[in-house]
Amino acid sequence: MEVAEKERMPRLSLGEERNMVTQLLLVNITVYILLYFIKIIYQMENLTIADFDRDILRNAVVSAQPMTLLTKPWTLITAMFTHVAFWDVFSNMVWLYCFGSLLQQFSGVRLVIPLYVFGSLCGFAFYVAGVNLIPGLKPLAAAGPGMMGAGAGVMAIAIGLTALAPGNRVFPLVLRGGIPIWIITCIYIALHLTAVFTGNSRTSSLIYLLGGAFLGFMFIASGTFMGFMFDSQKSGKWGAGVSKVIFNFTHLFHPKTNMDSEDVPEPEKHDRKGNPVPYVKVGHVPEHKVNELLDKINEQGFKSLSAEEREILIRASREQDSEI
Repeated sequence: MEVAEKERMPRLSLGEERNMVTQLLLVNITVYILLYFIKIIYQMENLTIADFDRDILRNAVVSAQPMTLLTKPWTLITAMFTHVAFWDVFSNMVWLYCFGSLLQQFSGVRLVIPLYVFGSLCGFAFYVAGVNLIPGLKPLAAAGPGMMGAGAGVMAIAIGLTALAPGNRVFPLVLRGGIPIWIITCIYIALHLTAVFTGNSRTSSLIYLLGGAFLGFMFIASGTFMGFMFDSQKSGKWGAGVSKVIFNFTHLFHPKTNMDSEDVPEPEKHDRKGNPVPYVKVGHVPEHKVNELLDKINEQGFKSLSAEEREILIRASREQDSEI
């Protein structure tokens, strides 16, 4: 079983095609680098930062004005990947890797993209509604170009993970028995609250993060979403289109790679009467069978394995221990 647990650990690698956290990291960092070089070009042309904000940034972030947002609907997508400050993108990507990797390890890759995208959209909705309905926030919204960043998406992943597995422990080497996930989430939330109360962040940003937290909790707590999560056929519908777009964007130089080509399950074998044929051990467990089960864990989580599939992994682990 140790072999299965080791293989289940997500790895940060640009070649990890099924790691949705890596794809999100790649898109966010690419957009940041692109905007950084555009800003340098503006400075080389003796243009100011205000010119950059007017020409580029205001066409990539979500405006607090509903009428402006209606004329720029694409900003609902671009804003969730847009960062212009190094520490903003750095902190968001660190937390995205932390919470996203844990979520992939626990439930597979299917929840990461939906939580990130829908959490960001819900955060933007809270932001626009908040600054227009709360009188004290209108001046704060007018002082900046709008709302952007991965904050609400990361918050949705963090709250979703905490609602899904609050008692799970991580970092056993730091503390005996590990640190509960809910404590790490509390530290994450406390850092954001401290930034707002110390004046390093706007109150409107807190409204934005609140929208992501709300979506993350509702996504997991709702019985409908739980049904989608544990039903592999239904869960594939949630965020499948968005996942495919991000996958294709990060694999522009791999035209032969198809995200869906590896997701087709093998047909179940039946006997002449139509009954499923029970698994029968024949010699050692084939390596390709173990790899298929590990891929299934990576996609859908360990709970998706049947009793027979878990037995296969246990036997494979015992066989490897006996060879050692």
